[in-house]
Amino acid sequence: MQPAPTEPTTVPSRTTSPRARRLVRAFPVLAATAVLAGCGAADTAEQGPPDAELMGHIHGIGVDPADDTVYVGAHYGVFRLDGDTATRIADRWQDTMSFTVVGENHFLASGHPALDEDLPTHLGLIESTDAGETWTPRALQGDADFHALEPADGVLYGFDSQSGEIYASEDWTTFRRVGRFNAFDLAADPTDPTRLMATTPDGIALVDTSNATSSTLDAPALAFLDWPRADTLVGLAPDGRVYLSPDQGRSWTTGGRVPGEPSALEVSDDEWFAATSTGLYRSADDGSTWDLIHALEH
Repeated sequence: MQPAPTEPTTVPSRTTSPRARRLVRAFPVLAATAVLAGCGAADTAEQGPPDAELMGHIHGIGVDPADDTVYVGAHYGVFRLDGDTATRIADRWQDTMSFTVVGENHFLASGHPALDEDLPTHLGLIESTDAGETWTPRALQGDADFHALEPADGVLYGFDSQSGEIYASEDWTTFRRVGRFNAFDLAADPTDPTRLMATTPDGIALVDTSNATSSTLDAPALAFLDWPRADTLVGLAPDGRVYLSPDQGRSWTTGGRVPGEPSALEVSDDEWFAATSTGLYRSADDGSTWDLIHALEH
């Protein structure tokens, strides 16, 4: 049996504001699910749709440092990208939520099993050390449905859609609560892992996870964040507009726009990636322009 989270130290959730309602209306996926998930909490992935290349909604993007290969976690499995060709890993159809690359051939995720797998509806935290060929349960199997995961210098943060809590773990086995928000995405300060940003319908919550206090950042309404360096905080709005902050969110400039409704963001030193309702896109100029590298089938 997986260990339960420790007793909560929580930050109260906020009452839905007019700004929150505007953000939800601006993004139909949010309105349908209350979190950027693209699937219901009890969904499992289909097994073997007629089109073997069908990827479905993209939940996460990562670049494997072992060989710079791009991987995506999607509704119908984990896929490896080779040019514009996507290959499903190990013929596994699990609904792979919050897909995150944490090292060479080393992935974390959550989600729901394929129909032919005898597993609980909620996979909890799962881990792969062979680039998605096999997955092992790490924690909270059957209990947690992480829709966002964020590794940060020895700490792993996760937003669990079942409890509405943000959890933190140093050992990826036991978790403690650090805040309660209707979070869409998480981003940790690369210079201070105790500072965590969460995008919510009310704006960006800045959480001090050392004492479970929070404040609201004066920032554009954003759905996704990535924070790879102290001077590079990148946001993606519900309409696909890119925003950049060089000073930890105190000021923002606008970049380009990604076509479609966003569902994932990954920023690396050389290339930026974004997934939307229309496909997977790459930018080589810090978000000013975006090229389609894989179109999604519908």
